[in-house]
Amino acid sequence: MKKLFKLVGFASFIGILYYGFITYPKLDLISGFSAKSIASGHFIDQRSMEMIEKGDNDIKMIDLATNTIDENGQFATASVYGLKERKAIYREGLGATLIDDNFDINKPYDTPKRNKTTNNLIFPYGDIEQKDTVFSEVDYAKLNAAVANAFDEKGIVDKRTRSLLVIYKDKIIAEKYDTGFNKDSKILGWSMTKSITATLFGILQKQGKYDINKPAPIVEWKNDNRKIITTNDLLHMNSGLAWEENYSAISDATKMLFQAENMGRVQLEKEVAFKPNTHWNYSSGTTNLLSYILRNQFKSHQEYLDFWYSALIDKIGMKSMIVETDMAGNFVGSSYSWATTRDWAKFGLLYLHEGNWNGEQLFDKSWAKYVATPTNDSKGDYGAHFWLNAGGRYPDAPKDLYSANGFQGQKVFIIPSHDLVIVRMGLTEDAKFDVNGMLKGILGSLKK
Repeated sequence: MKKLFKLVGFASFIGILYYGFITYPKLDLISGFSAKSIASGHFIDQRSMEMIEKGDNDIKMIDLATNTIDENGQFATASVYGLKERKAIYREGLGATLIDDNFDINKPYDTPKRNKTTNNLIFPYGDIEQKDTVFSEVDYAKLNAAVANAFDEKGIVDKRTRSLLVIYKDKIIAEKYDTGFNKDSKILGWSMTKSITATLFGILQKQGKYDINKPAPIVEWKNDNRKIITTNDLLHMNSGLAWEENYSAISDATKMLFQAENMGRVQLEKEVAFKPNTHWNYSSGTTNLLSYILRNQFKSHQEYLDFWYSALIDKIGMKSMIVETDMAGNFVGSSYSWATTRDWAKFGLLYLHEGNWNGEQLFDKSWAKYVATPTNDSKGDYGAHFWLNAGGRYPDAPKDLYSANGFQGQKVFIIPSHDLVIVRMGLTEDAKFDVNGMLKGILGSLKK
């Protein structure tokens, strides 16, 4: 019997050692994700640590992290059983940044100049609440039922929708929030940020300051086979550059987001795996490379920071939005932007109106068509940093639907044929949340 106990004990010891061996490299990512999430959610949206841990941090293995918040120092830390402690600092105007031991917290830094002036215009072009508008072609009973169905019933945690907003002909016709959230809550868009980043190239092109069809202006590529890669290829995620986008393991994407000092250079340093414009491969590294390219279009870091807001974000009144930066001062264009649901809707409306915002054309009308045109090898699912329905991803929605999508089910749907913008923010992916059913219900409330 003693021999049996010894064998069991030895086997358990080996099991623990093996688990530690395969898990230890991930600890840096676990604590990094948790520290960044806690710092952003708490200092940007004033959420409690308990709320963030139960909501935003409710993903595999993150519950291994022990978190702390320092209100005076404005930072959060996380570690796993005391190992691999990571720190994320909050800086007004820049959001939260995950830092390493080499980061100088006392070094001066630039912050974007913002224009948050109010006006006397009605939403979406101003700050005044809309007057009640009743459309005869909208079946409000069906609409409200479809919206309510997107949320969890009391005592059930399944659909995990945080907010849902429906705008028809520039008017809010439905708006609902989960407990703990309201119209002023700032919610992380994750990869919806990619669509923000791409839009800035459309604006620069409209201004005659950039040509997306020329080779990407990257000095390091001038003398090798990457020199033929264009910005157009990067925007379509078919540059041919090697990249692994896997969040369940240590990958290019996770190492970039949770370890890299300069996220814009991670994709830049990758080799070519395919001929450009032949192989679609979704890559957050590509978007951060685009942010890096944008930075190099300006004479100073300050101009780069200001451009994102003056040319787009503040221009369309997304006053709640904040785009976070990496340690090198680049906007993390792939993943880190926060805004209220209504402000996310403004971004959708800008595209619904083909770049025209209250009479001012921010990008050419052709740009809206450009981002919504399928890229090669994407099976009609992807355009230029926007997701598409051209391939029938959502069978009960129009083929002209396109959207900015983010991790855990963040969506800004643009449906030109129905004059609709739909924003859904939540904590569940398409595999668990019936996006097609939600769209079918909302669209079904519009009488033909």
